[in-house]
Amino acid sequence: MSFPGDDDRRKRGQFTRRSLLLGGAQATGFLLVGWRLFDLQVAESDRYAPLADENRISLQVLAPKRGRILDGYGRVLADNQETFRVTITPSLARNVGGVLRRVSRIVPLSDDEIARIVARTRKQGRHVATTIATDLTFEQVAKLNLYAPSLPGIKTEFAWRRRYHDGAALSHVVGFVGSVERFGIDDDAVVRSPDLRIGKSGAELGFDADLRGTGGTQKSEVDAHGRIVRHLETVDPVAGADVALTIDAELQRRVVDRMESARRSAAVVLDVTTGNIITMASVPGFDPAAIAGGISVADWEKLSASEDNPLLNRAVAGLYAPGSTFLVVTALAALGEGVVSLEERIVCNGKYQYGGQVYSCSNPAGHGPITLHDAIRSSCEVFFCEMSARLGIRRIADAARALGFGATSDIGLTEEKPGVVPDPDWKRGNLNAGWLGGETLLTGIGQGYLQVTPLQLASLAARIASGRDVAPVLRKPTASESVTAAFRKLSFDAGYLEAVRQAMVAAVNDASASAEKARLGEGKPLVAGKTGLSDIGAGAAERAGDAVEWAKRGHALFIGYEPADAPRYAIAAVIEHGGNSEAAAILARDILALIDDRDARAPGRSGADGGDKLPAGGLLHEAG
Repeated sequence: MSFPGDDDRRKRGQFTRRSLLLGGAQATGFLLVGWRLFDLQVAESDRYAPLADENRISLQVLAPKRGRILDGYGRVLADNQETFRVTITPSLARNVGGVLRRVSRIVPLSDDEIARIVARTRKQGRHVATTIATDLTFEQVAKLNLYAPSLPGIKTEFAWRRRYHDGAALSHVVGFVGSVERFGIDDDAVVRSPDLRIGKSGAELGFDADLRGTGGTQKSEVDAHGRIVRHLETVDPVAGADVALTIDAELQRRVVDRMESARRSAAVVLDVTTGNIITMASVPGFDPAAIAGGISVADWEKLSASEDNPLLNRAVAGLYAPGSTFLVVTALAALGEGVVSLEERIVCNGKYQYGGQVYSCSNPAGHGPITLHDAIRSSCEVFFCEMSARLGIRRIADAARALGFGATSDIGLTEEKPGVVPDPDWKRGNLNAGWLGGETLLTGIGQGYLQVTPLQLASLAARIASGRDVAPVLRKPTASESVTAAFRKLSFDAGYLEAVRQAMVAAVNDASASAEKARLGEGKPLVAGKTGLSDIGAGAAERAGDAVEWAKRGHALFIGYEPADAPRYAIAAVIEHGGNSEAAAILARDILALIDDRDARAPGRSGADGGDKLPAGGLLHEAG
């Protein structure tokens, strides 16, 4: 039985309970939200505050100014020139393609170039400024600024352009710069800057870490659309350090001018006392400024595919069989191992038979009974075939490596190649074949699988001249570094080295000697040297004939040093398809004459410490 008012009390009770439950749920919800807010703003503020800042702060990396490259006398070989450029920021431009087409009325841009720029903006991000063009004229900059209201996202600014002063003459030594193409996980953030240029070849690549400098940063506050509200902080970039090379730029230009008549050639000159490379020439060369300034794909492909391969630094990456220039190595090995004496005579009748094969001498009629001295002077292959047979390949290879072959010299050029010093292990590993006795003879006379660079040949000449383990140097030591290197004595007996030196003097200065074309002339310093002809498959008679097709002629080589009685300069010269070793001897003679002329015009050029002093003419370019 129910009484009046019971339903009202029951309903009020239900409402109260429900209200309490709902209120409790709401209170719990507010407590959870409050706890989470406290957690985000107080408990975990250290974690989330930087993330919030990243949403409103833009960090831009500023590319540093690249260091200069100088020659041994302070002449500027590569530096930077201030220029104008135009960039576009996609987030401000809205329609990037349309803006670029309007810009093309002022700065010429083809449809393909516009397409590439649009693709680049998508890759780099909408808020990153992308370079459209560099080297703008003042008139172009003025027009772009005048029409700025109708060109959203467009900005003109100063930029640095790499400048090269000596063109092709020093192109391989100095190298060139280019854009960063691939990024590594551990790379410095500055390499991701579209403005940065890094070394791609030569000294620009080899010493890039010093030349590049350290990037700066610019923090800016941006709004929700990525537009810059204000600049907060700027850390200026640190310019790269200058790098001075040992090269004499003025001499190098004169040497390259002399070499232009030799279609493909290389020459290296070392200072015997310090190892400094004063000339490293490779012909043909290229214009590094044309590449660094942004070469077209078509022009790059044309340059890369050229038959004469102008991008190849033949001085350090050209590989050649050394021919008879290698006889001095075999001679030292034979003397050192005791398989021949200085007095022993071997009969040369123009041919040497071994294992059913006949090896011809440079003199088909033969040299008759001949000593080691006369064999070097006359370039007798028969004598050295016999020496090679007595030595065996391993002792020849050991002597070659002791004199610098088969390894790079670590002068800073990454394109340098070690060459090949063959032996049974090398052949088995590279050709999966056993060693043949005839290959020992070919190696001993500088043919077969043996391959060397002109830099290695110049080092060989310097080592024989000095009796020390002269190592080539391309980067000039700083004031805090040692100027004079303490080169170790070679492991070869001093008497045997002197015997080889005397034979090299005779090879140039005796009547009708094999290298007489390298003689400087009456009243000039005596030159010691050795010629060679690299066999590329043609017969000896064909290689010596001018009527033979150029590509089938052998490579002409020469190594030497002067003055013979007090060696100062060591030289190696190679002329591809020179056809006759005399061509390389003549080239070396002319280069040594240029050096003597240089020294005569600037007496006192060499300091007491073996370093170089500034020539009387002063700097070619002022340091900027």
